[in-house]
Amino acid sequence: MQTEDFRSAAHEIVDWIADYLENPRDLPVLPDMQPGDLVSRLPGSAPEQGEPMGRILEDFHKLIVPAVTHWNHPRFMAYFPSSASPPGVLGEMLSAALNTNAIVWKSSPANTELEMVTMGWLRQWLGLPEEFFGIIYDTASVGTMHAIAAAREMADPEARNKGATRGLTLYASQQAHSSVEKGAIAVGVGRENVRKIPADAEFRMRVDALVEAIETDRKAGLKPFCVVATVGTTSSTSVDPVAEIVQVAEKYGLWCHVDAAYAGAAAILPECRWILQGAERAHSLVVNPHKWLLTPADLSAFFTRRPDILRRAFTLVPEYLRTSQDGKATNFMDYSIAMGRRFRSLKLWFVMRSYGKEGVAEILRRHIGMGQRIAAAVDADQRFERVSPTPFSVVCFRYKGSDEENRALLDRVNATGKTFLSHTELNGRFVIRFAIGNVGTTQQDVDEIWSLIQQLAP
Repeated sequence: MQTEDFRSAAHEIVDWIADYLENPRDLPVLPDMQPGDLVSRLPGSAPEQGEPMGRILEDFHKLIVPAVTHWNHPRFMAYFPSSASPPGVLGEMLSAALNTNAIVWKSSPANTELEMVTMGWLRQWLGLPEEFFGIIYDTASVGTMHAIAAAREMADPEARNKGATRGLTLYASQQAHSSVEKGAIAVGVGRENVRKIPADAEFRMRVDALVEAIETDRKAGLKPFCVVATVGTTSSTSVDPVAEIVQVAEKYGLWCHVDAAYAGAAAILPECRWILQGAERAHSLVVNPHKWLLTPADLSAFFTRRPDILRRAFTLVPEYLRTSQDGKATNFMDYSIAMGRRFRSLKLWFVMRSYGKEGVAEILRRHIGMGQRIAAAVDADQRFERVSPTPFSVVCFRYKGSDEENRALLDRVNATGKTFLSHTELNGRFVIRFAIGNVGTTQQDVDEIWSLIQQLAP
């Protein structure tokens, strides 16, 4: 591709991106698709000869865009918020152009040192102590896996060479994310050794049940080694009693990891700083800027006050990656299962500089306010019931009917293409989740979605 051809196509793409970010409501949130539809519309083999960019872009608009679920749509209310802000998109574009690979410091000093700086900034925003070391992974699932691996290293240093010792047991709330079990699978602990601790009426881990489970395992000759507390559980966004869980971990010598992937961002607000009370004494914590901090996926921030143990669990340096800077520079590959690393910090740097702490705080408060408004609207409509507290911007509710009626209602709402909501199960019942958090979401969006739900209810 010649430079001028690239420049022309790039301008066309940037213009489309700008229009897309400005007018996403022109598109349905959910595509009208069946599995295999896009596959059937695309050739079964790649072209023998190169095609002009104009034709490729034409197919992007005609075939790809209509098949996209638009996570960046202001009326995307499913799962958790995912918001690619314009500054973050610009940072991502530059990252792709630079195409660096931060294996060791020398392979791209900017990657390593900007990551150190931005993680330091984020640590300050969250109110974590200076001793916390920060590193960027792709997702919180991978961050939690690294925490479990570090916990295993602390409890059983020989596991690195000989494999996991039988009898290591891990603890998390029954409301914890499935990545905890996946992490246990990945590092050789096994699902059978994951204890799902009962939750209270507000879906928070019961500390008395945690202690009981640890004591039972100890008496059985097993070795408790890790506990995961959650700040903003996936189903209901409940907040486990972190300080009490940390205290239990300290008593029994367990690694304590805090999964704050979604709600951790709220700790930027002074009025929400309580959610991380006690986290300063935890061994590790993860929060996802690609959820509620306006940053394009993927970017998950992992902090630990025991980087020495994390490094011990993963460092393995072949001769061809040794440099004269070793011992003086930070090589992030030593703290990760991945060797190659994208320049993810660049887009977070763009976001943090563009909005500033005050700008981010204003957006978070707006989202929380919208969540409270919908919660109040649910409470005011006798046909519906709210099934959990609403500490942040996710509202869990259901129609006062059968699970089948709630499933049908959710399907009708999503079939309109005007929004996308997801579901979960709480106390054995089907629950609809209304998750607010896109940078472009307005109060009008939220009110119109609630009105749609009311209209389509039985």
